[in-house]
Amino acid sequence: MMSKEELKHIKNSFKKFLKDKNLKPTKTRLEVIDLIASYGSHFEIEELVNWILSKNNTSVSRSTIYRTVKLLQEFGAVREIIKINNRTIYEFMAGRSHHDHLICVECKKIIEFVDQEIEELQDQVCEEYDFTPINHRLEIFGVCSECKNKGNK
Repeated sequence: MMSKEELKHIKNSFKKFLKDKNLKPTKTRLEVIDLIASYGSHFEIEELVNWILSKNNTSVSRSTIYRTVKLLQEFGAVREIIKINNRTIYEFMAGRSHHDHLICVECKKIIEFVDQEIEELQDQVCEEYDFTPINHRLEIFGVCSECKNKGNK
C-alpha cells in the first residue's frame, strides 16, 4: 500500500503533467488517483469503473475515469501489463519498482515476481545486439499450483 506522502507526490507531479498539456488538474481527476490507489495494483478499466461507481460517496463519471486512466498511462503511473481473452489488465505503477508477471490461464490470478538473473540476461542480450532498452515486460502464462491441484483431484 502506498503512503499518503507518496500519493501526494504523485498527485503533485500529475498536476504539473496536466498543466504542461494545458489540461486542468481537476479535483475529480485527482480523486480518481486516490480511488485507483485504494482499488489495488491490477485492474481492468470496466471493473474499476463499476467499483468506483458503486461507491456512494463519489461523483466521478464513467467518461472521466476512462479519460483519467488514459492520462495516467501517458504520465507513467498506470501501464497496460496483460492482454488476455479480449481483456486488458492495467497496473497502478506509481511508487512501485519493476517486476514481471505469472498469469494463470485458469483462474486469472496474477503473481508478481522479480528475478535478477532474468534482468541481467536481458541486459546482456541488449548489449550483444547494441540495443538500448527503454522498457520491457515479461508475462509467463500457465497454470498456478492451486489450479493444478484442483485438476489432480
